[in-house]
Amino acid sequence: MTAASPNAPQRAYWLKKLHEWHWISSAICLIGMLLFAVTGFTLNHAGQIESKPKVETRDAQLPEDLLKKLLQAKEQSSQVASKTEVHLPADVDTWLAQQIKVSTKGHAVEWSDDEAYIPMPRPGGDAWLRVDLKEGAVEYERTDRGWISYLNDLHKGRNTGGAWSLFIDVFAIGCLVFCITGLLILKMHAQRRPMTWPMVGLGFVLPVLLVLLLVH
Repeated sequence: MTAASPNAPQRAYWLKKLHEWHWISSAICLIGMLLFAVTGFTLNHAGQIESKPKVETRDAQLPEDLLKKLLQAKEQSSQVASKTEVHLPADVDTWLAQQIKVSTKGHAVEWSDDEAYIPMPRPGGDAWLRVDLKEGAVEYERTDRGWISYLNDLHKGRNTGGAWSLFIDVFAIGCLVFCITGLLILKMHAQRRPMTWPMVGLGFVLPVLLVLLLVH
């Protein structure tokens, strides 16, 4: 009978801990990994996947009293620091929400001599609102490029806001935990699985060769 190794209990303890962290990180990252895998494919074949943008426009006429408030806001904006974001007056935003079902909350105004322009980019599309400072004419345009474009923008973190950016950071850390624990588990089983390190090496060498030989 072969004597048990004195390090066996310690090895079993760490192997159990690694498996625990491995399955926890995989459970947390599962849906995110599926999303990023699918959108990695769609981004890689963006030229072959057609999308037909849908453009929606809305028009309105800003009342005289609100136009005056907007002009006052423009004057006040010239007195604040250049890096400070300026938003539409609350009364103007409320009126826009009622009249054309659009809210500009969270979006800064870009002022020019004759207009207030509010860019409202979003995942999977774009939108903007323009108010003529002389006539009070309101123009709004919204472009929707579909679900594939929406998911692709989630993959890139494009116009997704702080909450999604934080999720990507947490997801990235979870993936690192998943990969590192997986590598350590492979190491602990490698003695009984001779193909472990050749397969790991192939996973490293193949992309390196592709980059060196075929990517220019």
